Amino acid sequence: MSPLAQICMAGKKRKREALPSQSKKLKFVAQDKTKDNAQARILLLESQILESRIHYNNIAVLIATLRDQDVRQGDLTVAVSLCRVFSRLLAAGHMTKTKDTLQDEYIVQQWLKERYTEFTAIVITILKEGSPENQNTALTLSMRLLKDEASHLKNSEEYVWRAGLFPEILRALVESDAGEEGRESFTEQYLQQYDDIRLYTFTIMSEILSSDNPREIAAVVPSNVIKVLSDVEAPPTSKEQISNFYISPPKRAKHPLYSLKAHKKAAQEAWLSLIRTGLGTAHRKALLSLVSPKIAPWFLKVELLMDFLTDSYDVGGSVSLLALSGLFYLIQEKNLDYPLFYQKLYSLLDAGILHSKHRSRFLRLLDTFLASTHLPAALVASFIKRLSRLMLHAPPAGIVAIIPWIYNLLKRHPTCTFMVHREVRTAEAKQQLTEEGMNDPFNMHENDPMHTNAIESSLWEIEMLQSHYHPNVATLAKIISGQFTKQGYNLEDFLDHSYASVSCLWVSSAISLPSGLVINVTLEQMLDAELLKDLKKPPVIEYEIPKRIFTKHEAESPLQNSLLVTLWDFS
Repeated sequence: MSPLAQICMAGKKRKREALPSQSKKLKFVAQDKTKDNAQARILLLESQILESRIHYNNIAVLIATLRDQDVRQGDLTVAVSLCRVFSRLLAAGHMTKTKDTLQDEYIVQQWLKERYTEFTAIVITILKEGSPENQNTALTLSMRLLKDEASHLKNSEEYVWRAGLFPEILRALVESDAGEEGRESFTEQYLQQYDDIRLYTFTIMSEILSSDNPREIAAVVPSNVIKVLSDVEAPPTSKEQISNFYISPPKRAKHPLYSLKAHKKAAQEAWLSLIRTGLGTAHRKALLSLVSPKIAPWFLKVELLMDFLTDSYDVGGSVSLLALSGLFYLIQEKNLDYPLFYQKLYSLLDAGILHSKHRSRFLRLLDTFLASTHLPAALVASFIKRLSRLMLHAPPAGIVAIIPWIYNLLKRHPTCTFMVHREVRTAEAKQQLTEEGMNDPFNMHENDPMHTNAIESSLWEIEMLQSHYHPNVATLAKIISGQFTKQGYNLEDFLDHSYASVSCLWVSSAISLPSGLVINVTLEQMLDAELLKDLKKPPVIEYEIPKRIFTKHEAESPLQNSLLVTLWDFS
């Protein structure tokens, strides 16, 4: 083949190879044109509807187009177009019956309302099942239609909130498995901004949770309701602060919307309805953690929470701890009388508390509960003694948190320092103590901290810990035997420690340990911690054993004679 022919053939080959990429470009262009044509067709149908009634059938065409799309990932151009159509129809009064409405016009209005119901049902489905982006769009469209209904439909003030579109919006938000994006948008853009939306959200949530048929309450509803209601900010302090409304406020001055009591009552009913649904352990924990900051401030009668908190305590474990936290808040802030509080708190001090992953949280709460200097000395002594006894079988990380806490408690309650140093007055008592010892008067099995006789006992357990196998624990335990010159220790410096963190740190006289380390380490991590521990000075190592200790070296030997030979003559 001639060179010219080869060049021609190569050119043809390159052209043939370029055809697939050109076909792809043409395909993309065709798709773009198809998309543009579809959007242009939608806009054309919309403009025709607004021009004349003879084109109302275009509404059915647009709804059918929207229904055929994928609600999860589909394009919502049709939905936006239909929203504009119905908003203008509502504003023009074409969907409202008047005295002058003819029979033919009334039939058209009924047909428009049916199409409007179809459209809103599709939007609610998108809000419940759509992608995050589509959920936000559906929420915006539905809230826009809600505002238009309230503005242009007669006698619709209560209807739109209680029986119209708003209950369907809330039901879709709380029943959606993947509606996190929609719920966040709702709380940020509407719930936290408008007083009327907040009031009716509480009201509708209560109705959703109070359904007579348990099947109507989906499994995800309690979790989603907790997420929505927990984002509500603190209640207004006066009725003058209730002034921001999404829909034009009612003209009646005594409307519940203007009443602070009505807002709190609605919130109280919503939370109580949630509590009555039969919560699981996870939901109960979530609610208990919200009692003080979120739930109790909205209650008109906080004593209604007492049954929930006492029932939660009976569950046991960390749930009991969270329940006691809520009870203490009610006692301290709302002056509720609960005489068995410290007895139930004392019962939580069992063998597993210092091994629990909730140890640090428990000690923080315990420090808060016993902060008052007006507590009886016998009560405080029982807590000190019981934890001292539990330390004998506790891990080092638990011990280093308890000892400073006991030190602070003894400083706060000087009457309990008799447990540290108790003098034996008579010689006979000293002799009997030396020969026979004594029985500890502390009753470990007594449930009432006021009757344990702990104040008559001593903290011999801490003295035993001064001989603990772990050097840092032994050093820390000695602060109880020294003079109480330090005002107190920062408990946060001793919490959240593991065996590794205790091993890596040499406890100095200042007793300052960093926090934030992980609990439950492996044996390998323990050994690494011991090997990596910093030493104040290297150990003395004898590299060569001397050949002569009591006699002099030979004259030609470079080694020096030992100190013993220099001082004494052993010949």
